[in-house]
Parts: sequence; structure tokens; C-alpha cells
Amino acid sequence: MKSHNFYAGPSILPEFAVEETVKAIQNFAGTGLSLMSVSHRSKEFIAVMDEVQELFKELLKIPNGYSILFLGGGASTQFAMVPMNIMSKKAFYLDTGAWSTKAVKEAKAFGEVEVVTSKDKDFTYIPKDYTIPTDADFMHITSNNTVRGTAFHTDIDSPIPVVADMSSDIFSRPIDVSKYAIIYGGAQKNLAPSGVTFVIVKDSILGKMERHIPTMLNYETHIKKDSMFNTPPVVPIFAALQTLKWIKKNGGVEAMQKMNIEKSDLLYNEIDRNKLFRGTVAKEDRSLMNICFVMKDEYKELEGGFLKFATEKGMVGIKGHRSVGGFRASTYNALPKESVEALIAAMKEFEKIN
Repeated sequence: MKSHNFYAGPSILPEFAVEETVKAIQNFAGTGLSLMSVSHRSKEFIAVMDEVQELFKELLKIPNGYSILFLGGGASTQFAMVPMNIMSKKAFYLDTGAWSTKAVKEAKAFGEVEVVTSKDKDFTYIPKDYTIPTDADFMHITSNNTVRGTAFHTDIDSPIPVVADMSSDIFSRPIDVSKYAIIYGGAQKNLAPSGVTFVIVKDSILGKMERHIPTMLNYETHIKKDSMFNTPPVVPIFAALQTLKWIKKNGGVEAMQKMNIEKSDLLYNEIDRNKLFRGTVAKEDRSLMNICFVMKDEYKELEGGFLKFATEKGMVGIKGHRSVGGFRASTYNALPKESVEALIAAMKEFEKIN
């Protein structure tokens, strides 16, 4: 039986990326050495680093004046690293779920934080009626919320620099990078295995802080050393390169968006049609990457039964986040349409039985 991988992260990667990484782990670039044991300063790996940066620039149309970094520590380290590097006195955060809540907490260590939140409705919508304070050093958003299943679908026009955590929707849709000062994310949701964090940073926003910034937490440290100040996460970076090659081969970010809209429309339509289920998010803010739904109240007792039924049909990772419950189908770039269709078939069959 085929397994359908709906895990939210670490999550499904293109078969091409997995296969090429396996080959490199066995014999990297014809060196006779494993990717896992080759020097990050070897000419073969430096070529990988150069190429992955170039593909980032090409696929996202990143303009001049931005640096691309590959760091450790996950997006959670960026929650502190961002304000440490660019916050003088005040920041503005849109708190739309678990990860942005944690980002707000870290920012408060560096100054005043003005927050607009959707917590009043359990983070099931994206706030829209707010004014961006022009006296803030930057505005921070989490563009896609894996736990609750909400997302921003357009880039924000802001009078102040915008910082975005794009851990779970990077490369899923075109973005205007010029509208952002920093874009960061853990790669383990739509790009690579866990272990590497990407940061796209506008060079001109750096170097203005009076505070001491620890060497490893200073973006300029890593820019000057081309992400090689310390040993970078070699294997995830190589895997990310393979994913980017796969995206380019399959039509680029625009093609990914078209495919993701098609997959999510199929599943959301079934959720709205099916008598047993209901979506949990305001329709205009529904994520293309993390589709969250629950049993309708009158069928709540069937939740465990459906999870068991779907698992037996090959669905993997559809249990909702532990803080929310219900179900979550993560439909990242690499998830084939056939997996979504298989989940829909299971939902229809379970409806018929019950």
C-alpha cells in the first residue's frame, strides 16, 4: 500500500531530492567520499553553496542588495536574532499563532513590542483592521501558520521594514522580495531536511545597532564569511539545492503556486461538502500548505475512528497539532495531487459508512 505523507515538518521532499542526496551521501561529486564526511571548505561543497544561493536568487527573483545565509539554530533562533540585529526601540508584530507568539516573546527582550493578534478567535483568521506604527523599527509576520492553517496570500505594503517567517510556505508562491527586509525560515517544511535555516536579508538594514551583538548571532558575521564562519549543515544544504533544481525543472515558483491552489481547492471543497467535517479557518485566510479541519460537533465522537480509518488507507501525519486536535493535511510542494485525491476518497468512504 502506498503511503501518503501529510506530515507538517519534517515533511515530504521531492523524490529527486531524496535520491540525489542519498547518492551524494554514498559518493559526493565523484570524490569517493560521503557528503557526510567531506570538508565544507572543499571546492566541491563550495560549488554547492554557490549554486544554492544562485537558485534562491533566480527562483525568488531576489534583487541586488540582499544576502542569502544558511545557518543553524532553526527559525526559533531567528525569533531573537532578528530584533537583536535591527530593533533599536520598538517593533510591530502580527501575532497569528503559536510561532508568532513565540517570536513576540523573544522580541520583548529588546524593546517595546506593539502587537495585533487574532487570538480572540483562536487564531483562525489573519488580522486586517490595523494601523502600522511608523515609529517602529520593523513589522514582523508569520506568512503561513502550520498549527492553525492560516496564511497571508499577498505581500504587505508597509511604511516600515517587513520581516517574515516563511518557514512553511517559502517557494510555494511568488513573492516580491523587495518588500521585505528579512525573510527567514526553517527548511524542514518545504525545502530540505531539518538542520538548516535560510535567511534572506537586505544588507542596508544591518550595522546600525549600538548594542553588542554576539558574533554568532550577528548577520554581518555570516555575510562576510559566506555562511562559512562555522561549519554549516552540509547535508541539508545539499538537499535544499536538489529541491530547488526540482522546482526549476517543474516550472518554477509560479508552477508550484498553480499546483498548490489546485490541490488545496480539491481538499477544501471536500471539507465543505462532506457532512462529517468542517474547516476551522476563515475562508479568505485558508492556507495552501496546512489544511486544518475537524469533525462537526455532532460527529465529534468519530474523530478517533476517522484517524484510524485514514491511517489504514495509507494516510500518514494527518493528526492535528497537539494543541489544537482534529486533522491537518500538509500539502507542500512535493506532495503529489494523487495523495490529496486519496485522502478525499477516504473522507468520502468514511462519510458513506457513517
